[in-house]
Amino acid sequence: MVLASMISNPIKENDIPDIVEKWNKRAQLKAPAKVDKWFWVEKKQIVENKYDLSINRYKTMEYEEVVYDSPKVILAGLKKMEKEIQKDLEDLGEMIG
Repeated sequence: MVLASMISNPIKENDIPDIVEKWNKRAQLKAPAKVDKWFWVEKKQIVENKYDLSINRYKTMEYEEVVYDSPKVILAGLKKMEKEIQKDLEDLGEMIG
């Protein structure tokens, strides 16, 4: 049995102590809760997947859909910001003479 862990943000979080703790308590742990970042994978399953350790082979990932503005709206916003920047630069130039 292999203990896998998803590292959501490797810069801000250190999951290694949690992984070690779970590994040491593996005999008492039956199955992870849905909110846990770890899960069990049987060696047989890893062999069947030809040792491919891609997380999506072993755990269903939930993705949050991100909706972006249309390119036209984004471009209009950029043009507006560019005009504001140009105006600020002109004002700054007048202030310094």
